[in-house]
Amino acid sequence: MPADGIRCMLMRGGTSKGAYFLAADVPADPAVRDELMLRIMGSPDKTQIDGLGGAHPLTSKVAIVSPSAEEGIDLDYLFLQVGVDQPIVSDRQTCGNLLAGIGPFALERGLIAPTEPATTVRIRLRNTGDVATATFAVAGGLPDYDGDAQIDGVPGTACPIDLELSGGDKPLLPTGNVSDEIDGHRVTLVDNGMAVVLMDAAEFGVTGTEAATELEADAALREQVESIRRQAGPLFGLGDVTAQTVPKMFLLSAPRAGGAIGTRAFIPSRVHTAIGVLMAASVAAGIRIPGAVGHDLAHLPEGDVHGLEHPSGTFPAHVQVTQDEDGVWHAASRSLRTARKIFDGVVFPRPRL
Repeated sequence: MPADGIRCMLMRGGTSKGAYFLAADVPADPAVRDELMLRIMGSPDKTQIDGLGGAHPLTSKVAIVSPSAEEGIDLDYLFLQVGVDQPIVSDRQTCGNLLAGIGPFALERGLIAPTEPATTVRIRLRNTGDVATATFAVAGGLPDYDGDAQIDGVPGTACPIDLELSGGDKPLLPTGNVSDEIDGHRVTLVDNGMAVVLMDAAEFGVTGTEAATELEADAALREQVESIRRQAGPLFGLGDVTAQTVPKMFLLSAPRAGGAIGTRAFIPSRVHTAIGVLMAASVAAGIRIPGAVGHDLAHLPEGDVHGLEHPSGTFPAHVQVTQDEDGVWHAASRSLRTARKIFDGVVFPRPRL
C-alpha cells in the first residue's frame, strides 16, 4: 500500500455511512481488496477502534465506483458489507442507502459532468445487475448537499436525491410461490433489489413493536430467525449464506402509526434501527401480493406510496407491482434519500490484520 495512504471519501448515504473509493484506487483482485477493506475499517473488532468503521453494520460499509463501459450506463457501483467483529467482507448484496451517495461522489471525483440545477446519472449495481437512475442537485459544478428534505433515522435536513430502480425481467418472487414453509413458519421470499424474507411477528411471540435492542437480546428469537435465514438462502439461489449478510429477515406487524405495515429487520444478527432503501422496496412490493405474508396485516394505500414503520419512524417506499400474462409478479420502485460528504482525504489502513 502507498505510504501516503489511499484516497477515500466518507459519506452518509440515507441512513447508512460508508467509505467511498474509486475502483482505480483499490486492488482489482477481490481477495486482496477485501483484506485491505478489513484493515481500513478496523475489523474484526467489535469497536472497530483501529479503523473507519463505526462498530455497527450500518456504519461498516464500502462503495467502490468506476465509469461504466456498458452502453446507456454512466457508473458502476460495487457494494461491500464489511463485518464488524468477524473478518468477513460480503459482496452478495447491494445497499440502496449508499447508492444515494454514488452520483455526488462521482461528480466530486470528476467521473461525470455536472448539469445544473440537477444532474441525472444511470448506475449499474454490480452486486445484483439492477440499474438505478439517480437525480441530485448541483450548484457551481458541485453537489449541493444542503436542502429541506428530511428522512427518518437522520437528524436535520439535506438536499433530496431521487432514486429509481427496476428489476427488469427478474421475477419478484424467487421461488415462484407467494409463500413457503420453513421450520413450521409461513414465509414469503421477495427480491425487489434486496433479498428479504417476510415473517409474521406474532408467529414468533413478539408484537413487532419492540425496540431493536430488545429483539437483539432475545437469543431464542435470534436463533429461530437465523435458522430460517440459512434455509432461505439456497431458495434465493444464494447458496450457503452462513457467512453472508443476506437475505434480510423481516418481522411484520399491523401498522400503528398510520403507515402500511410495521417492520423490524434483522440484518442478519443486529436489528436495523431504521430500514434500508432496497429492503423497503422489497417489503412494500411483497405485501401487495395477495396471499403473501404481511398482505393481510397491511393497510395498503390506493397509490404507490407505502409507509413502512420502523424503529426510527416511517419510510415512504414508492412501489408499483404488476403481474404478467404468465402469472409472474414484477415490481419497480422509487425512493427519496439524502446524502452528505463528511470528509474527503486519504485513509491509512493498519499494517496487518
